[in-house]
Amino acid sequence: MGAVVQTAYGRVRGTAEGGVTAFLGIPYAAPPFGPNRFREPRPPASWDGIRDAVAYGPTAPKPPYPKPFSELLPDPVVPGEDCLNLNVWTPDPGGSGLPVMVWIHGGAFRNGSGAVDVYNGRNFARDGAVCVTINYRLGVEGFAHLPGAPANRGLLDQIAALEWVRDNIAAFGGDPSRVTVFGESAGAMSVTTLLSLDLGLFRRAIPQSGAGSIAQEPEDALLVVKEMAARLGVEPTAEGFAALDPAAIIPVQSAVAAEVAALPDPGRWGATTAAGGMSLTPVIDGELLTRRPEDAIAAGAGRDVDLLIGYNAEEFRLFLMPTGLADVFTEELIVPATAGMGVPATLPAAYRERHPGLTSGELMAMIITDSLFRVPAHRTAAGHAASGGRTWMYEFAWRSPVAGLGACHALELGFVFDNLRADTGGMAGPNPPRGLAAAMHRAWLDFAVGGDPGWTPFDPATRPVKVFDGAADAIVLDPRGDDRGLWD
Repeated sequence: MGAVVQTAYGRVRGTAEGGVTAFLGIPYAAPPFGPNRFREPRPPASWDGIRDAVAYGPTAPKPPYPKPFSELLPDPVVPGEDCLNLNVWTPDPGGSGLPVMVWIHGGAFRNGSGAVDVYNGRNFARDGAVCVTINYRLGVEGFAHLPGAPANRGLLDQIAALEWVRDNIAAFGGDPSRVTVFGESAGAMSVTTLLSLDLGLFRRAIPQSGAGSIAQEPEDALLVVKEMAARLGVEPTAEGFAALDPAAIIPVQSAVAAEVAALPDPGRWGATTAAGGMSLTPVIDGELLTRRPEDAIAAGAGRDVDLLIGYNAEEFRLFLMPTGLADVFTEELIVPATAGMGVPATLPAAYRERHPGLTSGELMAMIITDSLFRVPAHRTAAGHAASGGRTWMYEFAWRSPVAGLGACHALELGFVFDNLRADTGGMAGPNPPRGLAAAMHRAWLDFAVGGDPGWTPFDPATRPVKVFDGAADAIVLDPRGDDRGLWD
């Protein structure tokens, strides 16, 4: 067994192996059920004696991924109600002053946990940082805009976890003034949202494949709640949903999410829901969130936080190629399929003129990649840099040999964590370039340690972007800038 550490709520014992001690499943808030359901996170109960922190804690209620994503994106389920927990990996629980990296997982605000194997923080700890991964409430429990309940409960959970880090991480060797928060997909959208709130809880931020454009207006969020409530036969309120077990809600939650993603109709779901293609996201509630994160960042929010932001070159291929949708997509469907997401009707023709060799499915993937990921990342970077924030930008462009995936969404995860193993879904194929993993992992660690990932800072005039492709890994000025300019 490993060292024993004193936290604010009691002592925990970890497991030591290879110079790293892991403390798993530590509660940072009380179980969000019973009287705590649909409420803001409450402090966890203290405990006597020593708590063994040797296994991942319960995961938040969530559906399984549908095929084929269940084969590409492992998402373990750990039963139990004490799901607001976190995991800590440290190289020296008796030390002090180490940089801290806090990971917020993705999963469309409906899936994921800190227990996903690729997020194992051992290699960051091996290289000198304290790494923390967290759970937060998902789906209806965390993000449904319910009258009678505080909004954005999943974000409030993330803030509570960061407050736990502030108050406790020194006991694990970490420096609470040197926290980097990083995340991917919905986790990256969470990172940019937290950045826009000026919380003072972290010094650096790394959003991967998720920028500051995603947030629902409350009236749009209520359209989703009312549809789910009608199908469940309850009132569209916190009290109505609280009458049901989370497991009874999840099938309807999943059905509505699938309908929003398949046909993001602003007339049915509201423009801000359709724009992101997700049914449940952070909400501009007028209290925690008062405007879209990218707008707040452009106005100067978060300017004191160093920002490293980026995207994968072919994000949306993950959602079109393995499913076979790309093969049945016709040119005539591109405009109606993208219009609801806010893509101007003239853009598909402009993209086709620039990229005549792409199939209709490949063109669709390119347009939505730019709409949801690449262009918003540039807007967030430009807004942060223009307001005086230290900013860097990257593009992950290495293409998987797995049929059709290319440089798709989530492919960079194993490289960032230097955790290339076949049991993380096999998205990177049998022989991914370990040198690329070493380079990305080192850049993320260097940024957390000293605030500089090792390349030219972002300038809105020239737009230098570090392109990780496993070959040159060069700095490119405004990659595919002509396409990006179509969105200005």
